[in-house]
Amino acid sequence: MKDRIFYNDNVNLLETHNFTHNLQDVDEPHLFREMFDYESVPKTLFNFMNVPMKCAKNIWITDTTFRDGQQAQQPFTVKQIVDLYKMMSRLGGPKGLIRQSEFFIYSDKDKEAVRKCMELGLEFPEVTSWIRASEKDFRLVKEMGLKETGILVSCSDYHIFKKMNLTRRQAMDKYLSVVKQALEIGVRPRCHFEDITRADYYGFVVPFASALKELMDETGIPIKIRCCDTMGYGVSYPGAALPRSVQGIIYGLKHYAEFPNELLEWHGHNDFYKVVTNAATAWLYGASGVNCSLLGIGERTGNCPLEAMAMEYCSLRGTTDGMDLSVITEIAEYFEREMGYVIPPRTPFVGRCFNLTKAGIHADGMLKDQEIYNIFDTEKILGRPPLVAIDSHSGLAGIAYWINAFFKLPEGKKIDKKDPLVESLKAEIDAQYSGGRDTVLSDEELLDLIKEADEKRFRGFMRGHA
Repeated sequence: MKDRIFYNDNVNLLETHNFTHNLQDVDEPHLFREMFDYESVPKTLFNFMNVPMKCAKNIWITDTTFRDGQQAQQPFTVKQIVDLYKMMSRLGGPKGLIRQSEFFIYSDKDKEAVRKCMELGLEFPEVTSWIRASEKDFRLVKEMGLKETGILVSCSDYHIFKKMNLTRRQAMDKYLSVVKQALEIGVRPRCHFEDITRADYYGFVVPFASALKELMDETGIPIKIRCCDTMGYGVSYPGAALPRSVQGIIYGLKHYAEFPNELLEWHGHNDFYKVVTNAATAWLYGASGVNCSLLGIGERTGNCPLEAMAMEYCSLRGTTDGMDLSVITEIAEYFEREMGYVIPPRTPFVGRCFNLTKAGIHADGMLKDQEIYNIFDTEKILGRPPLVAIDSHSGLAGIAYWINAFFKLPEGKKIDKKDPLVESLKAEIDAQYSGGRDTVLSDEELLDLIKEADEKRFRGFMRGHA
């Protein structure tokens, strides 16, 4: 990289790039034992250096449900992949906010799924692949008509020294050779910088990224960098030290290796519960892409939930930009109905209990105004009206709210918690719990109780419900 100065229109000052980061080909691996001693919880260190926050003009989501996601569960059928792919396209909307989806292409089933998805002719998400770094696999990518593929380029010394038994120089030369193979046959390489949050950032990551930038400039073919927080070690705290600083990683690849926003992507795992915040931080500091999976499925603790970042996009940009968020509910129902997948009930946006309340005092607030205890209009946005569960803690307000919500009673016909029917139901419910019951009442049980208490009103409720 040449030394130079230029006028930065963003800050109206002269800026200089008078730095070079050369590969540091060390004899022994640098394992950051001050952070990762393995016998204790990894330490978060601070150097109190902060980098400027500058979100890219265009940000989007990419998907790894059919690659990283299904590695952690029973493989999908071709029909399931095609159905989910179509729903993903509807969720992402006409602007393609779910920009790409990556697939395996090894088995006959993988290839059939890729072909059927491509035959749909949908612009988004673009079908891409993930392959081993071999000439045979590159040829397969080309033959299948794919324009981009992911390539694994592990970048921490844990992988370079311990897994591959290479030096940094040998690893870098090997990776560059593989990337050149892709470029020679006209396939866009997406380099997966595996384990970047344990890598020597200035000794390997930036020099390797700079070499990729030179290749890209020579060939005119875009090369993407996917920053893989493989073990979930990334942190977004201001002043956190590399290699764990998410914002430091993204800023350095832009500032030192001069990678444009649209060629930077973040891929995180949830080992330390930070996956959504880390992905959002990558957006805020300049990565255009965040890589996710539906419902966050994936190895160990999983990937960043795609539905979470769809919501995060709306929060940061103040608009859906054409996304159909109600499809999130369809996807969740499909996973449970067609695939037997069990969604933990308290999972945000998709779990059975995410907008359900049990506490009587909360139900009383919901009865007066949903906005008091519901995160947003979940019925309008997700097709999920807020609910209450009826148990020993629900009280009169909870029972009244359940009746109004279940039967979808319109304003003017909603019943009050002082209604004699509600008081009668509460007396019966209290008696059941006094007798030893310790489970929530089901909808069917509540309907039977209403019918027994006042059959005439029950039939009227049911006619309106139908």
